[in-house]
Amino acid sequence: MSAVPRSEKPAGRFRRMLDRLSTSQADLHSAELEEDAQAAGCSRICDCDDRQIVKVTGTLRTVTLRPRSGVPALEAELFDGTAPLDVVWLGRRSIVGIEPGRRLIASGRISMSHGRRVLFNPKYELRPLGQE
Repeated sequence: MSAVPRSEKPAGRFRRMLDRLSTSQADLHSAELEEDAQAAGCSRICDCDDRQIVKVTGTLRTVTLRPRSGVPALEAELFDGTAPLDVVWLGRRSIVGIEPGRRLIASGRISMSHGRRVLFNPKYELRPLGQE
């Protein structure tokens, strides 16, 4: 009689329920965001490289006003479940609808700044509040 290796999990309904109960809330939220990005036809942030033109989606985790070289800049951290992306609107102090917890789709050219992915002045589309 051969034993089933522990690395192979049975795919039954009970196993899926047990996995869901033992998974942290943050992991569940990340998985949901990844599925949303795939359904919207967007790139995963972790797969985006420097100077690449991308379309990404996720949830804004933070929104701050931080001047850059004396010019106001609205900065937000977009998270899609795989990696964070800094989204920066230069010359803006605020944008209606850009707030923590809001989902959006952003597109533009990725750049790297201090080891982080940044998207400057992206085209963006706010996701309807009903989808949150």
